[in-house]
Amino acid sequence: MSDAEKAPEALSGRKRLIPFIEAGLCAFALCLLTLIPALDALLRFFFRGRFPAAPELTAHILLVLGLVSGMITAREGSHLSIGLFQFIKTPKTRDALAVFTGLVSVFLTTIFGWCSLSFIKVGLYPTQIIGFIPDWIFALVMPAGYGVMAFRFARHTYKAAGAAPKAAALALPALAALLGTFCSLPALFKFIWGLDLPDAVWEVSDWFSAAAVLLRFPAVIILTVAALAGTPLFTVIGGFALILLQSSWGEIDITASQIYTALTQNSLIAIPLFTLTGFILSESKAGERLVAAFKSLFGWIPGGLIIVTVIICAFFTSFTGASGVTILALGGILMTVLSGYPEKFAVGLLTASGSIGLLFPPSLPILLVGASTRTNTVHLFLGALLPGIILAGATIVFGIAVSMKNKIPVEPFSPKKARKDLKNAVPELVLPLLLIGGYFSGILSLVEVSAAAVVYVLIVEMAVHREISPRSLAAVLSKSLPITGGVLSILALAQALSYYIVDSRVPEFFAQWMQDAVSSRWLFLLLLNVALLITGCLVDIFSAIMIILPLISPLGAVYGIDPVHLGIIFLINMEAGFLTPPVGLNLFLASYRFEQPFTVICRRVFPFLLIQLVVVLLVTYIPALSTALTALY
Repeated sequence: MSDAEKAPEALSGRKRLIPFIEAGLCAFALCLLTLIPALDALLRFFFRGRFPAAPELTAHILLVLGLVSGMITAREGSHLSIGLFQFIKTPKTRDALAVFTGLVSVFLTTIFGWCSLSFIKVGLYPTQIIGFIPDWIFALVMPAGYGVMAFRFARHTYKAAGAAPKAAALALPALAALLGTFCSLPALFKFIWGLDLPDAVWEVSDWFSAAAVLLRFPAVIILTVAALAGTPLFTVIGGFALILLQSSWGEIDITASQIYTALTQNSLIAIPLFTLTGFILSESKAGERLVAAFKSLFGWIPGGLIIVTVIICAFFTSFTGASGVTILALGGILMTVLSGYPEKFAVGLLTASGSIGLLFPPSLPILLVGASTRTNTVHLFLGALLPGIILAGATIVFGIAVSMKNKIPVEPFSPKKARKDLKNAVPELVLPLLLIGGYFSGILSLVEVSAAAVVYVLIVEMAVHREISPRSLAAVLSKSLPITGGVLSILALAQALSYYIVDSRVPEFFAQWMQDAVSSRWLFLLLLNVALLITGCLVDIFSAIMIILPLISPLGAVYGIDPVHLGIIFLINMEAGFLTPPVGLNLFLASYRFEQPFTVICRRVFPFLLIQLVVVLLVTYIPALSTALTALY
């Protein structure tokens, strides 16, 4: 074989090797995040000992997982975005927007990378040891990760500019990276000289701040347009943080410091672990067993299949934290279950039911609301329980009415079949009871509960049912990583923007202004509902929790609203936002999954959106629905 023939093979081999290494690092990190808390719990429970430096070690492993999975998500083009360009049908316009969003992403991730280098140089102590590893070793994944993301965004931009001359298609991303490097000079100066900067360098840094003051409003407009055009939300959020910090004469490498702080929070370990749990369940035949069990139990009741659908959707969403995963993973099997119903009703029901599980433990958004507002997570779980039951119940009642109107036939109840199906599904049915019991009893921490969930489902699906093989487990991991990478990337940069918002005392000023402008508590709650519905249909729930919730939390105190009640109002409004046009996330995913036009999906989900809005008003204006159970705890 000639050298010319060998070259493409070698290049192809490298292309396969890099994804393999990245996936391997993430798999290893997930294994450690599962095993270390599990071993720590066992040592504490049986031997009254501890795994050495377990919290610190797992927190820094999360940092590695967050950046590497973010790299994978960038490679797959799966970072969360708004993407109004999906409405644009002209290919040239779509390509032009893709180039624009790609250039913005390259520019911003380049800055994140240089800021990360500066942070490692001046923000970490060389003697700080995590277990037996210096923490700067872990932190090196930050500049490496954002550098790789910048390169991958540049590659996507080059492909989108395919119609342009090759030189221009190559030059545009390079210029974006060079401009990002230029705007990173204040951070690069600190990387070169440390904190002992020469006077001339301080003057240059001051010039950047003065320029940022002039460019602040144009930059905000450009970033807003970029977000609507489809730029990954984590880069846009980070861009807002950068321009606001620089224009307030702050240091832009604070952004990297806050990324490090966010991704080394021990409580966030539950996010990738519960996400992995949900994907293992969805990739096995757990869904089929649960459907069979609930169908045997409720199939004889008019509307029993509606009960089955709502419960199954809530079960899976509560673990993955992503309603879209439920729609994509279970849409097919549940459409088969609902085959006797009118198609428009079945599609609407599945689209709406995908988000109900966000109000049931161990919902990841509830965990983040607790961390963001420093509200007791147990109280939030209890506070969300009644609203979740009411929402699920209202959806079921509507479904039963449709069943009776269309005279959907029921299946005769068979005790023998019910026992058999229930027996097959017992391991999955027991899972939430074990986890809730372990957490609410105080025996296990939140991280240990999430690790226990992964261990349990692996044993059930690999050893008991033998539906997940080691090879297929790798495929499950690869499917879960874009969700993990997308969510953690957003949380990391949202922490930076949240830092600026809190440090600038924006929530306090906003609360004072609102108190002066709106005296009625009930009017405030109505305005809050409207604002959150708009937010929910434009911004993903994880970004909103980290950025919007800190703004409204002080308002809750001003108007005498219980923190648990405010948190549940926030969550249930965001849940309804998933179904609200023009960019409700579930609407797009359902359009993709059921292969129907977006406008058709909007019409079919409208009755369920009305139901959710009614429940939103009930939860908003009857505080006892959110606080009654917490008072008993």
